[in-house]
Amino acid sequence: MALRSTLDFLLYQWLGSEDLTARPRFADHSRETWDAVLDTCERIAREKFAPFNRLVDQQEPRFDGERVHLPQATLEANRAYAESGMLSASQDYAVGGMQLPYSLEAAANAFFSLASVSIGSGLLSTGNANLLMAHGSAQQQAVFARNEFSGRWMGTMCLSEPQAGSSLSDILTRALPDGAQHEEDPLGPRYRLTGNKMWISAGDHELSENIVHLVLAKIPDANGQLVPGTRGISLFVVPKHLVDAQGQLTGERNDVALAGLNHKLGWRGTTNTLLNFGEGKYPVAGRAGAVGYLVGQPGDGLRCMFHMMNEARIGVGIAATMLGLAGYYAALDYAKSRPQGRPVAPAGSGAARKDATQAQVRIIEHADVKRMLLAQKTYGETALALALYCARLVDEQHTAAPDVADDARLLLEVLTPIAKSWPSEWCLEANSLAIQVHGGYGYTRDFPVEQYWRDNRLNMIHEGTHGIQALDLLGRKVHMENGRGLHLLAQRIASTVEQARTQPRLADHAQALVAAWEALQSATTEAWATGVPAQALANAVPYLQAFGHGVVAWIALDVALGALRDDPQAARSDTQGRLGTTQFFFHYELPKITAWLAVVRTRDMTCADFPEDAF
Repeated sequence: MALRSTLDFLLYQWLGSEDLTARPRFADHSRETWDAVLDTCERIAREKFAPFNRLVDQQEPRFDGERVHLPQATLEANRAYAESGMLSASQDYAVGGMQLPYSLEAAANAFFSLASVSIGSGLLSTGNANLLMAHGSAQQQAVFARNEFSGRWMGTMCLSEPQAGSSLSDILTRALPDGAQHEEDPLGPRYRLTGNKMWISAGDHELSENIVHLVLAKIPDANGQLVPGTRGISLFVVPKHLVDAQGQLTGERNDVALAGLNHKLGWRGTTNTLLNFGEGKYPVAGRAGAVGYLVGQPGDGLRCMFHMMNEARIGVGIAATMLGLAGYYAALDYAKSRPQGRPVAPAGSGAARKDATQAQVRIIEHADVKRMLLAQKTYGETALALALYCARLVDEQHTAAPDVADDARLLLEVLTPIAKSWPSEWCLEANSLAIQVHGGYGYTRDFPVEQYWRDNRLNMIHEGTHGIQALDLLGRKVHMENGRGLHLLAQRIASTVEQARTQPRLADHAQALVAAWEALQSATTEAWATGVPAQALANAVPYLQAFGHGVVAWIALDVALGALRDDPQAARSDTQGRLGTTQFFFHYELPKITAWLAVVRTRDMTCADFPEDAF
């Protein structure tokens, strides 16, 4: 099934996206305008991204000590993306946006991730600019965000440091007021930053005339000491090239230097950098220190940055999903055309023998190959449904009635760790299966599936590892607002179950989901029975895996309901495909949660208590 038909079904038949046009923000739109957006993005992805996916993998970024070199195709792909208007797709008309629903924007961006996940870095610029629109001053929005939306400039997010990794409370980058009049700068309170930032995607290049870095740093206290923990973290906008209050380049380089490029397993088309801020290589006004402008209030940086990080986590989930589907499409094509082996002898012939006089069959006719293909299809298509469901929650949060919007906000808090982590794990497994379907050819560079696996392996680390997402889910999200988010999710699952029980094809799945969800809720309580965080969280990742499978089972069942509403007799092959993926998930995947929850429920300390010397 082609991606476009899958997106059309999920958006229009399942999520009912056309209903959004009744809301004032989207009143100018219709299915025709949304289809035009999808058509345009599909075409650009096909023409400017897909043909160069292997090229950007083989010709990875090169730093000659002064500038970064990238293939011409990367420049042209990013330019085409900017000219499409997708950088500001969901923004107001007043700032050059299209006021698209985020769910439609996410669906349109899926084409680019499918075509070449690393040739473009527009999602970083969009997330950066969206953050400034939410938390920046009017001048910061006019100068920085609007230039990013136009594609004139590009953006990054600078969190990690070599010594801190994901432990942001341990960052050492510091920001000092830049002179007695620092608070009077029209671009915001002006500071000088010094420190190092690691793993910064799109941190240096010449694809745009400027790069807008959003940088986390700490402002020292009156004694010159950095405030411990995350409370002391502030957020600054630090341009690569200095600009005036009208957004024009001043001609002076800011003190931000590229220390080197990280050469990665995958995503090689995007530069990944170590940046030095304020080391003095490019002194400003004769002295070291990168000029940065405070965004929001001092000490409020992490809260502001999470606005961008949550968008980025959904984006990573979509990227992982599309890489899984890219591998599936390649494996399906290969399996349909590759002859190898013969069918098992018919019933009544005794042992499982094969008749060597028979012609070879295509490998898609073998049961185990079908198993691998169906697993890939299931992982990819259910992950896509999950991502678009979460994107629709963003639309509800911003445009629905206040009570509905607040429910969407809280439900999104609970589901975001799953939207990021589940596709990152299981669509990577899909890529592994795609290689397996190809056999020995799969791990050669003559076929694309090995690159898809390499690209996707990064997504379990991007924007928070599995461990971080698991701690966030079990340690915080399921308890937020006295567990109301978990209760909201349970209500939605119960609604799906009630409807599915009336469908003979789905009734058994509905009962299985009830049992799985009861087990999850029970395990959540039992994990915290002693009130000791070290015990409750010792198996946070198995909990995340079980929770993710429970959520995806619900999504799969709900999608199956949508398919039957559209085709009650399941006469069409696409409906049969959706019912088949649901059956596969409930028969082959959902039972896995029993083992995961066993160690959660008993607060098993096998791993946590294992002595270091015994490794």
